[in-house]
Parts: sequence; C-alpha cells; structure tokens
Amino acid sequence: MNSDKQGRPRAFRSIEQAAAVSLLQTTDAFRRRLTRAIEPFGITLQQFNVLRILRGAGLDGLATLTVANRMVERTPGVTRLLDRLEAEGLVERVRDTEDRRRVVARITPQGRSLLERVDDTFEDAEDGAFGDLNEAEVEQLNRYLGRVRVHLEAIEQNPERLDDAT
Repeated sequence: MNSDKQGRPRAFRSIEQAAAVSLLQTTDAFRRRLTRAIEPFGITLQQFNVLRILRGAGLDGLATLTVANRMVERTPGVTRLLDRLEAEGLVERVRDTEDRRRVVARITPQGRSLLERVDDTFEDAEDGAFGDLNEAEVEQLNRYLGRVRVHLEAIEQNPERLDDAT
C-alpha cells in the first residue's frame, strides 16, 4: 500500500484510482435513484432506455443493432429485451421488406403512453440528483465526463493505445 508524505497509508494508489472508484459509486447511486423512480411503472432502466430510443426514432423505427448501439448501457441481450417489451405490447418488430435479415423495432401507442406517464417522474429524478451543483458546474462535469468517455472509447477501438494511456 502506498503512503502519503507523513507515512500514513493511503486509501487509493493514485488520484486516478480514487476518481474511478468515485465515478463507479456515483453511477451506482444514480442508477438506484432512477430505478426507484420508474419501478412503479413496471419497467427497468434498460427497457425505459429502449422505449426512449424508439420514441425518438419516430414511425420508421430502428434496426435492432442500431437500438443496441444507442443504448446508454451496452448489453448483448437487446433481442431478449425487445422480446419482453413486445410481449407487453410496448414495441413491435417487423422484418425489413428490402432486407429480410434486418429487423426493425417500433414503439407502439401503448409504449408511447407509458413513456408519457413516466417522463416527468424520471426527469425529476435526473435533475434532482445534482443537488447543490449550479448550471455551470453541471456543464463542466459534462465536459470532463465526455472527455473521459471519448478517451475510453478510443482505447476500446484501438486496444494498443492502452499501453500509451498508462
């Protein structure tokens, strides 16, 4: 374990490790808050995310792979997620007439109605999570998190960069 200048043990080996742990803990707390907000509506955060993506796509809908790529939290189980939403009548899927391999998902009127009921509650949970931060601080936080995300995505696309990052 590393020590500080006075020889006391430090909780983290670096400031970067402390930031990473803090980010993970904050993400967990934020996810729990949002989950509690939408639980009464009978959907999960991932289902809510898919419904919002499909609402934004309009009447044309989106290919399953596109939905997967737009999700906040990437998951390999998008097909199962869509299966559950379809079984509840919240989405529909149809084969593309031009490319039979492509499946397009669309939000149904029932799914749209559910989102309309959830929207205000969810937005209050999102906005209220930032407590004492003012608008400028939230914008600064967005910039910092964006820079970290861009860096991580670049490493993911080119794993050799991992050596350069450490």
